[in-house]
Order: sequence, then C-alpha cells, then structure tokens
Amino acid sequence: MKVTTTHIEGLFIFEPVVHGDDRGYFFEAFRQSVIEEECKLDLKFVQDNQARSIKNVLRGLHYQNNPVPQAKLIRVLEGAIWDVAVDIRKNSPTYGQWYGIELSAANKKQFLIPHGFAHGYSVLTDTAEVFYKCDNYYNKPCEGGMFYADPELNIDWKIDLSNAIVSEKDLKQPTFRNANNLY
Repeated sequence: MKVTTTHIEGLFIFEPVVHGDDRGYFFEAFRQSVIEEECKLDLKFVQDNQARSIKNVLRGLHYQNNPVPQAKLIRVLEGAIWDVAVDIRKNSPTYGQWYGIELSAANKKQFLIPHGFAHGYSVLTDTAEVFYKCDNYYNKPCEGGMFYADPELNIDWKIDLSNAIVSEKDLKQPTFRNANNLY
C-alpha cells in the first residue's frame, strides 16, 4: 500500500495495490501495521460506519472532542465524494487550514484523518456509498461541529453550494472561531 503525506501533518492518503485480471480485481483494503509503522500512529479501529447519499449532499463538518476523540479512515465503495479535513489543533502551525481529496470507488484511495480534525464531504456523483473506520465509539457528549460554509475556512466543496443538500443540524453549526473545540 502506498502512503502519501499531505501539507498538513497527520493527514495520510492510502492507495492500495490493485491486482486485476479478466475476472475482476483484488486488493488489501486495510492493514493495521501500515498505520502503526508508516504513519507512526497508535490507532485501533473499533467501529465501522457506512452512509449512502445522493448527489450534492454535504455532510459536515463534524468531530469528536476530548476525552473521546475519533480518528477516521474513509473510503468510497460506490460513486465519488470530495472529502475534507480541517485542522482544529490549536497549537498546530496549520490550525484552521483544510485539505480536500476526491475519494471514489474507481480510485480506491483512502483518507486517514486523526484526532484534532473536523471532517466533512460532498457527493459528486448521482449516489455515493461511504465506508469509514473509527478508533473510538460515537459519543454524543463529545460531538462537535462547525459551519461548512464558514467564509474564514473558505472550503471549496466542488459542488454549487446553492444546490447543496444539508441537514438542519449542519445548517445550525457554529463558525470555526465559535465552535466548541477542545483540541
């Protein structure tokens, strides 16, 4: 598996080696030792989540605060999304910066987002099925979020925001500066 770093420390992109022939393909989707040895992270995944969405759905930006933070390893099983992570670590040199990547069933890339990041995505295709691993269980008292269209963050979601389909909860999230961020 190829591991690529980004300009924001802690964010990793995984690209599997795909073995294909006339029968189809095979690839190793997850290997714990890659996270431990190549990424130098102590993460043990305990929960898998899956979501199906239609084109122009925008989910996020979400995170879990301390003491029960949540890292995620995201991949797409069907369709394509624009996946975004925002650095919310207050002592980080990239605090408030974001990184986006297209994840798709076709490119088979995965995005590892550790603790200290808000996460969201927009759906680029007619439908998309997203699968992600979490290193902690969902914990409602620790949940946090911020407004996806905050002008300070200026995130390019790769969709027309006037057509975005967003939950009531996400429409009411605070701005980046006003979010309940305990990192």
